[in-house]
Amino acid sequence: MDIDWEAYGWERLGDGVGRCRLEGWDATSGLVIGRDAVLLYDTGATLAQGTELRSQVSALTGGRRVTHVALSHPHFDHVLGTAVFAGAEVFGAVGMDTLLPRDREALRTDAVRQGVDERAAAEAAEVLVAPRHTVTGEWTLDLGGRQVLLANVGPGHSGHDLALLVTGEREIVFCGDLVEESGEPQAGPDAIPSRWPAALDRLLSLGGEDAVYVPGHGAVVDADFVRRQREELARRFDVS
Repeated sequence: MDIDWEAYGWERLGDGVGRCRLEGWDATSGLVIGRDAVLLYDTGATLAQGTELRSQVSALTGGRRVTHVALSHPHFDHVLGTAVFAGAEVFGAVGMDTLLPRDREALRTDAVRQGVDERAAAEAAEVLVAPRHTVTGEWTLDLGGRQVLLANVGPGHSGHDLALLVTGEREIVFCGDLVEESGEPQAGPDAIPSRWPAALDRLLSLGGEDAVYVPGHGAVVDADFVRRQREELARRFDVS
């Protein structure tokens, strides 16, 4: 089916692949549509954002539902909308399955500190969904006529960074917050700066020179941008 991505505020990246930039924190959510399954990469900062994503995916796909969710890392603006995707198989980097339930209150607090309404943050934290499937190295998913690769390329921005590679007419790599275009990469208390440049090396190895790289925040970039950000991070944190 022909998809009018722009009509719903989405950006087409390839055949059956698109992304949107969510309001509030400019976080990316990515969509990959296969013949048999539909994968969403990150679910937003609130249940309301997740619900809006769910409605948009249904409209974009002619009424289909999200069957697979991949979470890029365990920060509130990427995971708190997951509960609205009932029945979806949820994937994350190994360790997220125990970290999210344990840090539920910290996620709620961080969301409120960053501007999420207190009630909305509490509701989302209460029904927070942890990954059922954890990725240690790489995991290939068959969506029906299309295979995607989930790759645990971290740690770096967090201790649990999961990238998504979509093959096709041009490789597309969803990077999570390992790469940011709309501002300097943020290094919070769970960042592991000494490993971050190596994580970007793995992203570049995954996608190659001609790939489209989709940051966790900001506009789509190329391999040269990722390489420059890698060098900036290495200088910033005094690592090779």
